[in-house]
Amino acid sequence: MLNIKDIRNDFPILSLSVYGKPLVYLDNGATTQKPRAVVDAITNEYYNVNANVHRGVHFLSQKATELHEQARETIHTFIHAKSTSEIVFTRGTTESVNLVATCFSEACMNEGDEVIVSAMEHHSNIVPWQMAAQRRGIRLKVIPINDKGELLLDEYRKLFTERTRIVSVTHVSNVLGTVNPVKEMVSIAHEHGVPVLIDGAQSAPHIPIDVQDLDCDFFAFSGHKIYGPTGIGVLYGKEEWLDRLPPYQGGGEMIQHVSFEKTTFNELPYKFEAGTPDYVGSHALAVAIDYVSALGMDNIHQYERQLTDYAMSKLQQIEGMRIYGTADDKDAVISFLVGNIHHLDMGTLLDRLGIAVRTGHHCAEPLMHRLGIEGTVRASLAFYNTREEIDILADGIQRLKQMF
Repeated sequence: MLNIKDIRNDFPILSLSVYGKPLVYLDNGATTQKPRAVVDAITNEYYNVNANVHRGVHFLSQKATELHEQARETIHTFIHAKSTSEIVFTRGTTESVNLVATCFSEACMNEGDEVIVSAMEHHSNIVPWQMAAQRRGIRLKVIPINDKGELLLDEYRKLFTERTRIVSVTHVSNVLGTVNPVKEMVSIAHEHGVPVLIDGAQSAPHIPIDVQDLDCDFFAFSGHKIYGPTGIGVLYGKEEWLDRLPPYQGGGEMIQHVSFEKTTFNELPYKFEAGTPDYVGSHALAVAIDYVSALGMDNIHQYERQLTDYAMSKLQQIEGMRIYGTADDKDAVISFLVGNIHHLDMGTLLDRLGIAVRTGHHCAEPLMHRLGIEGTVRASLAFYNTREEIDILADGIQRLKQMF
């Protein structure tokens, strides 16, 4: 069981007041708040350990390198990868997807080849493939969804052809909260000899991840959504796939030998890590992962599911409430509209009550078109949120409804 009171004490920002009201932070899908341990780790490294990593012979460089590589080990354990060689540091999920889309399409796709995505993807898992399509002449095929916000697996099966080269799909929708059956989807793709990239930005903070059990070929997530710093993320890739792909960027660290005639590239994972890495960010991300691991990802998952169920029940009692995303397997995200109130108006006025939610299309415009709307209000939950905060949200919505 989680001790929410003690947990909230680890996050100083949660004690803030906004417009004279206690802050109710329900925008965790965009970014999570940071525990004191993460901020302290950043400060400590800059004050006491700061030096560029790898190749340095002096004490500070060796210490910083040790922390950076220990972070890779922490992440390898957290997602149950086979080895640290499969853990590539990036700037976040977006860069991770761009890396795969660029390198995979260059090495493994030709004109007329196909990539399968879904109707609920974030723009960062659509646009990189569209850019690859412009360069390589490939096609995007889209898995449709039903009205509950669930992928239609029978339709997914029908999308595979002899030209299908990769599937790239979100684990958890950042709009609908739908938890997709990615293990089954990977199995179906592998029956056709097709690799799968999973966008884990919205799953890694909430659900225990085991990439070997999922058998996915690539998995991406962001540090700032799992209580770590911004500007750091992870791409997991099976070693055989990372070996096959060309480097994403050129520069220092990703090379073995350079001459004007020829360059040979470094071993994994450094082949994909050109330039000075965010070694402070990697260490702080490891501290964040240690923090959630100490709480227990199963405990976090169970608590957040209970909180999501409570919020769904509470909000559905409001007259005129329309919730988008009612999948049987749903987690930590509730998108809604109330009556004819514009989502921007609702979000702005909730903010005056101290309630932080997100409004708009949530970087998922194709999904909004499928739903027949322009945008929603989105409340996204974390383990430091409480039922009392859900009550405040519901009361705030009721209050604003009366204004309109």
